[in-house]
Amino acid sequence: MAAELAGTDIPVLIMGESGTGKDIYARLIHYLSPQRNSPMQKIDCSAFKPADLMNGAIEVASMSSNPTGIPGVYLDNIQELDLAGQRTLLSQISETESAGARFASTARLISSTTRNLEPEVAAGRFRRELYFRLNGVCLRLPPLRERTEDISVLVDYFLNKHSEIMKRNTQSLSSMAVQVLMDYPWPGNIRELESFARKVVFFGDVQKEIDDLKYLHIGSTTTIQFAKNAPLKVAARAASKEAERELIIRALERTHWNRKRAARDLRISYKALLYKIKQIGLSGDNSGV
Repeated sequence: MAAELAGTDIPVLIMGESGTGKDIYARLIHYLSPQRNSPMQKIDCSAFKPADLMNGAIEVASMSSNPTGIPGVYLDNIQELDLAGQRTLLSQISETESAGARFASTARLISSTTRNLEPEVAAGRFRRELYFRLNGVCLRLPPLRERTEDISVLVDYFLNKHSEIMKRNTQSLSSMAVQVLMDYPWPGNIRELESFARKVVFFGDVQKEIDDLKYLHIGSTTTIQFAKNAPLKVAARAASKEAERELIIRALERTHWNRKRAARDLRISYKALLYKIKQIGLSGDNSGV
């Protein structure tokens, strides 16, 4: 589907949980498009400032004269835009010949969101006209827990990748270890799986990292269940991590993923929250996953 969309100029909205690969698919669509030799301008809407969008629009307009083709514009975390930001963006992608409409005929638009925007539109939190402008076609990326058949392939890829980066030899995972990975729900999706593989390579202790997953099982009610022979230290560490994760997730959901407000509610610094979000695999770290 991504390959088919790449050959068109239809705006694409990529929807998926954090860590499912939205950035990678955005780059893939651009790479497969006739505009592959032109740059793709990424605008992170979670750190949005009107000046950023205007500067990005001007840069895209200037790049549109490039003989290699029109550039791409990737609007990441589009759900983070407030109504004022949405109004500014809509003015840039309007099909009218207004002075500010710089994206209309000069760029291919790709957007991403971690939330279904239809309820946001119905509740009046997201402009209906903007939603239909961006959602020419919606590409939905399933969470890792719904595509467990991919886990063994992905973990092998990440183990090889980080082994080469760190110049270390890493033993392959046993069939039992792979089964543990397939039974784990991966709330951080592919990004969390890559973090697991990176730690395996760095520490060189497959069993320790497997045990951390094996003894921590998140059920449908997010209740922590441990194996009967789980060491106390492992259980305590896993319980503490899960409690912290739950508090952070609830604060982010309560504030509609407004990280600054969530940090205030949690009574920690904004930088500390960003570090913890990255650490537990809930949000982007500019690595593209």
